[in-house]
Amino acid sequence: MMPELKNAAEVFDVGVIGAGPAGMMAAIFAAQSGASVILYEKNPMVGKKLRITGKGRCNVTNDCTPDEFLKNVINGGKFLYSALYRFTPADAIEFFEGAGVPLKTERGRRVFPVSDSARDVAEALLSEVKLSGVRIKKETVRKILTENGRTTGVVTDTGSHRHKAVIVATGGISYPLTGSTGDGYRFARDAGIEVTETRGSLVPVVTKENFSEMSGLSLKNVVLSVKQKGAKKEVFSEMGEMLFTHFGVSGPLVLSASAHMTKELSEYEMYIDLKPALSAEELDRRILSDFAKYSQKDFVNSLSDLLPHKLIPFVIKLSGVPERIKVNSVTKEMRKKLLEALKAFPVTPVKFRPVDEAIVTRGGVSLKELVPGTMECRKVKGLYFAGEVIDADAYTGGYNLQIAYSTGHLAGKAAAEAAFEYDN
Repeated sequence: MMPELKNAAEVFDVGVIGAGPAGMMAAIFAAQSGASVILYEKNPMVGKKLRITGKGRCNVTNDCTPDEFLKNVINGGKFLYSALYRFTPADAIEFFEGAGVPLKTERGRRVFPVSDSARDVAEALLSEVKLSGVRIKKETVRKILTENGRTTGVVTDTGSHRHKAVIVATGGISYPLTGSTGDGYRFARDAGIEVTETRGSLVPVVTKENFSEMSGLSLKNVVLSVKQKGAKKEVFSEMGEMLFTHFGVSGPLVLSASAHMTKELSEYEMYIDLKPALSAEELDRRILSDFAKYSQKDFVNSLSDLLPHKLIPFVIKLSGVPERIKVNSVTKEMRKKLLEALKAFPVTPVKFRPVDEAIVTRGGVSLKELVPGTMECRKVKGLYFAGEVIDADAYTGGYNLQIAYSTGHLAGKAAAEAAFEYDN
């Protein structure tokens, strides 16, 4: 029999903490499984972080198979297998379109709402929460109650609330202004659950070089490579887009690369292949063709067909070729230095930008503490964790939101089932 709690209000089978994508999914599927559910949210608005995701567009998911998806998971792929096969990217697409959000697929199989509005995604989830009969309570949860190795409810600002199961979906520590302030980690530690070291992941990089004159310049179809100093093999090398900023570099390639830079940044070297579609020999022929076209011009005025205007001074400086030398006087050795600058444009990482700017959190509730088929805590019965609060993360491209949906779905259904078993 569940112990009586002082000041206990109306009893709900399942209490869900956090009305982000994982929490709302958990609440929806727990309710659809027949449980009475209350959803706690400390912000005045539900889905606050979701509403700014993808610069307000919201990359809903990635239109790929679960196996393809798992190749894009950086940490926790094996653990997430059950969750992703129980609620796949195809299931997520069906869910949101069924909830009245038409979707479209863009480059890299990234799925967005046709409206390009993250608000539509958040409102669709909220609508499904309400349609499922979930009660929303705008209160801050202060503590999770446990007794004899199982959860018995939560404590909020208004008192104790009794639940047969509790799902923690409080997010990580990225974008703290949206309410992701690490509450879930505190709940876990208080319950004796291990929390691995947390930091921002998928985060821009501050560089030694001052790229402020190129701030805002976006490079497409370049290859960014990262390796540890002295090593031959790269820890990261991919083609895509990146961006120069007033502090250094950002954009999809840089964010993905940051997830692989797990040591001090001073140990890494970064290089950009500005012309990856051309071999060194092919690029040299291209340069010779441009030089023939601009043979009477200064070197500085011969690269406009090859490079964006803002990038030219940086490449010239790296090459060491005098900018006012006539093109017809550029030697083979000078061309070789130019080729090196184009095929391996160096970027020196100094530090990551603050966690406020990270897309997701690396680290969190240790996966060893959770049952992968239910998301239940091994040490505390009836206590579940879902979404960014757990130690699982992936590349950009809709993958992290899908992890939230899949783990939330799994936790919600499992918590409802546990509540029924508790009664019986």
